[in-house]
Amino acid sequence: MEVIGAEDPYIGLSLLTQHNFDLIILDLTLPGMDGLEVIPKIRKISNIPIIISSARDDITDKVIGLERGADDYMPKPYDPRELVTRIKTILRRTHYAEEKKEKKEELFIVDANSRSVSFKGNFLELTAAEYDILSMLVQHKNGSISREQLLYESEHIDDDSSIKNIDVIISRIRHKIAKIDSEHIYIKPIRGVGYLLTDRV
Repeated sequence: MEVIGAEDPYIGLSLLTQHNFDLIILDLTLPGMDGLEVIPKIRKISNIPIIISSARDDITDKVIGLERGADDYMPKPYDPRELVTRIKTILRRTHYAEEKKEKKEELFIVDANSRSVSFKGNFLELTAAEYDILSMLVQHKNGSISREQLLYESEHIDDDSSIKNIDVIISRIRHKIAKIDSEHIYIKPIRGVGYLLTDRV
């Protein structure tokens, strides 16, 4: 298991938008923000499994944590082997669910060789910059990605461009998707972060 630690909850939330993690182990006693307040912020941008690991063993904390979206609660102290076992159990369950979802027909399919994206079987007519942005959103499907990341990781957008240019490009992509399906919004803004592409309609 590869672990990345974040002592500050704000840094942790930022890392969550930059990397694809499998699971979060969350303490409740954190600087600047209580761990119970962190959970809903995580849930706004991700469905990643959360195990609360805390010295606070009050039943109220446990109930609130689970109600707000945590998957498990482990009061300290505990044997690290138990933590590893619970991690493996949760990952088996979530990966099984993901495999079932993947069996469903994908709405967005990216072809890196031809630099094209199809939506519901229809190829979208995209500019080079639009392809860069949409392919990144598809890669992070159902997870948020920041405007800054979209800007700086695009091969066809000047690094000196304004962040607002991303909003303009997103608007054009939405318009092209809406020509095929105008009933649903697939690219959603995440306040204070960036955007999220979803296939959960």
